Amino acid sequence: MILLRNIAFYLTFYVGSIFCVIGAVLTAYLLPGKVRVFPDLWSRLHAWSCRNLLGIRIVETGTRPEGRAFYAIKHESFFEAINLPDMLDFPALFAKQELFNIPGWGTAASRYGVVPVARQEGAKALRRMIRALQPMKDSDRPIVIFPEGTRVPHGQRPPLQAGFAALYKLLDLPVVPVAVDSGPLYQRGLKRPGTLTIHFGEPIEPGLSRAEIEARVHAAINALNPKAG
Repeated sequence: MILLRNIAFYLTFYVGSIFCVIGAVLTAYLLPGKVRVFPDLWSRLHAWSCRNLLGIRIVETGTRPEGRAFYAIKHESFFEAINLPDMLDFPALFAKQELFNIPGWGTAASRYGVVPVARQEGAKALRRMIRALQPMKDSDRPIVIFPEGTRVPHGQRPPLQAGFAALYKLLDLPVVPVAVDSGPLYQRGLKRPGTLTIHFGEPIEPGLSRAEIEARVHAAINALNPKAG
């Protein structure tokens, strides 16, 4: 039964993804002001496929705040990355620089509000990220980061990347930590049915020291993580 669910999911979602990617690329060039239509559709298709084909029940707990915020999200699988446009309203987010070299995709991503991250460039890359984020901050869009830097297996709690605290200081926005437990269900191979929880933690005010904001965010995004270490 799990195998059949996965076959149905991969066929439905990935065939639909081809349509959404082509639509996003064309829209980025022809109607750049409408580019969010296809990423939003793609994310909703993914959520529908998870619920109805994989049998994954998506549950949100906690309270989403109103107004501008900087969202720090635990990253255990591709689920949360694909789910962002469905979970938040037109989020601005980060992606590794290499993805912007894909023909067409880089233009569509830039039009949507994806900010490239060139980790090897250090402070120079951070300044460029801040400049790219400023128009989105002023337009009240939610700004999203995976502060641990990459996908992390469920049960592991690596330290936060240094860039998170720098962005927190420069953006001067409250941080909303978001915990997820997608890892055990949304695996690279066979995905399994069950309940997947997305927990919105209490907003954390701007202006804290690096040590304090990192400690509080690290604890909050791992609230659904059973192990320490």
